Amino acid sequence: MPLHLGAAWYPEHWPESRWPEDVKLMRDAGLTVVRVAEFAWSSLEPREGAFNLGWLERAVALAADHGLAVVIGTSTAAPPAWLTQSYPDTLAVNEDGRPAVHGARCHYDVTSERYLYFCRRVAEKLAICFGHDARVIGWQIDNEYNTVSYSEGARRAFQEWLRRQYGSLDALNGAWTTVYWSQTYTDWSQIPLPVQGAHGFGQPHNPALRLKWRQFVTEAYRRFQHNQIEVIRANAMPSQWITHNFMGFFDGFDHYLVSEELDFASWDQYYPAGHLDFGRDSAGHDLTRGFKRRNFWLMETQPGNVNWASVNGAQDRGETRAAAWNAVAHGAEAVLYWQWRNALNGQEQYHGSLIAPDGAPRPIFDEIKRIGEDFRRVGALLDGTTVEAQVALLHSYDDRWALDFQRHHADFDPLLYLGSFYRPLSNRNIAVDILPARATLDGYKLVIAAPHILDEAIAVELIRFVERGGHLVLGVRSGMKTPDNALWPQRQPALLQAIAGAHVEEYYALHEPVPIHVATSRSHKPRGAQPAPILPDGRARIWAEWLVPHDDARVLATYGRANGYLDGQAAITLKQHASGGRAYYLGAWLDDALQDALIGWVTAQAGVEPVLPNLPAGVHAMKRGDAYILINAAEAKSVTLPWRAHDHLSGKTAKRFALAPWGVAVVTQA
Repeated sequence: MPLHLGAAWYPEHWPESRWPEDVKLMRDAGLTVVRVAEFAWSSLEPREGAFNLGWLERAVALAADHGLAVVIGTSTAAPPAWLTQSYPDTLAVNEDGRPAVHGARCHYDVTSERYLYFCRRVAEKLAICFGHDARVIGWQIDNEYNTVSYSEGARRAFQEWLRRQYGSLDALNGAWTTVYWSQTYTDWSQIPLPVQGAHGFGQPHNPALRLKWRQFVTEAYRRFQHNQIEVIRANAMPSQWITHNFMGFFDGFDHYLVSEELDFASWDQYYPAGHLDFGRDSAGHDLTRGFKRRNFWLMETQPGNVNWASVNGAQDRGETRAAAWNAVAHGAEAVLYWQWRNALNGQEQYHGSLIAPDGAPRPIFDEIKRIGEDFRRVGALLDGTTVEAQVALLHSYDDRWALDFQRHHADFDPLLYLGSFYRPLSNRNIAVDILPARATLDGYKLVIAAPHILDEAIAVELIRFVERGGHLVLGVRSGMKTPDNALWPQRQPALLQAIAGAHVEEYYALHEPVPIHVATSRSHKPRGAQPAPILPDGRARIWAEWLVPHDDARVLATYGRANGYLDGQAAITLKQHASGGRAYYLGAWLDDALQDALIGWVTAQAGVEPVLPNLPAGVHAMKRGDAYILINAAEAKSVTLPWRAHDHLSGKTAKRFALAPWGVAVVTQA
């Protein structure tokens, strides 16, 4: 698949006489694809059962005449007013019991059978019309799934889903320990939805109920999506792919499960602060690539600015290009901008666009045109390539939900904790796959995981990984919960104590940071073990666990003076296995400096190399196939490579390259 550059185009917003100037400018900008119709339901079906697809057929034809491929959105994220007025049961119900009001988007009830019927019908009409049209290359189902409905229909569907999951109320009551606080259920209809603030003293619902509700929402979106995929596949040629545009680390449902039926995943990346941060924003690309373990599309990103931040500043000159190349470096096969031209009214009038309402290019237009020129130069070089990572960072929606339900420390943000491992790797230009907790781990040298919710299948794969010579890093709160969000009766890390060589005696939410001293002695170190790492002392913040090492484990770090319980106890342990595998247990949320140094040492011990060595700070590098993609941040830098290289963007061949602020080079060995 070639590299695509594109934009979201809404021809229905404008008189048809304006369309030719739009597509001509798209061609001039170097666009190769447009996305259409994702919010056009009221134009496709202006009255119930009265379809008008003629305008869309003409728009597709006009785009194709100018060399533009087309992706069609199924329009179901924006139901028309006639539908919500005639069938108010299709509207989502908020937690407080109020139905959503028409006038925004995604205000539908994903569990509504009636809404699924109308969605299936409009998707089928589109597929019949365009499913064998070679000008249409793919389909986007809906847009940015995000709505949760607390309707009576959702409650009944949830209860039926629980019946299928557990089989009997005795099994559910046992798994949820409902005898606690007299929660025992004697009829499925008694089980409530976990609505915030609906009970005495603001107490939340049972943790198991809350987790299962999130899993049910995931299943509801899988069903909603399948409802449309089924009719598209039945009426479309096999060459047309199907995707959905997710929202990065949004946690409303389990993206790994919802992605299963898609051909590939896509996502929408925005910079509300206005600037690219490699250690933060690259993670969204790696996450999306990990949904299907294959390349992805960046279906939306901002052309300079958004309209919904507290301060809607624009990106620097050159930064939009750098951000596009960062997406490609991490596996994107397309970069599309939202949006092509502003609508004259509506909620997003101020959002960035490529051309202004008068049809004239905005200043960002020339920069995006340059991206199009870049893609033409190197598209063939990157075709068929992807990112090859030696490090897997395991990520679980169940874990994030369970931890957010019961943080035990207000600052224990599970996503920030995940980032504390990702950023040191990104800063070293080490490629990372962000994978589900149930991933197969063959081929990786290093796996980083903090499986808060653990079962036999996850544990067996982690154990197998270490026993085959892999290096495993376990983070805090690992092996604490069962799949029903209940405590394991074993001490942490339950099911993994033997492989970790340690267990948790007690855990502590920290009011104040606690000193951590890196071990320099041979205490708790078996004969023949390597010397302790040379690392700086540091501090534990937010969370600390008192680790008890088993006989064959080393203590890499201990706590300094703390609360009397933690004083002198093990904070980080290492167990070396006969296979050559290692298991590290990090019993503390480390400060940034110590975390960075420790991850650097661990990657070196695992034999993990950066994409390119000795790059100056601020220069990000990734590798796809034979090509190395170098992207600079906001300050000019000079880069010396280990070998002479050819830059396919500038045409220069050298060993040393100067990178301007937000500069990009795509090099291969000369």
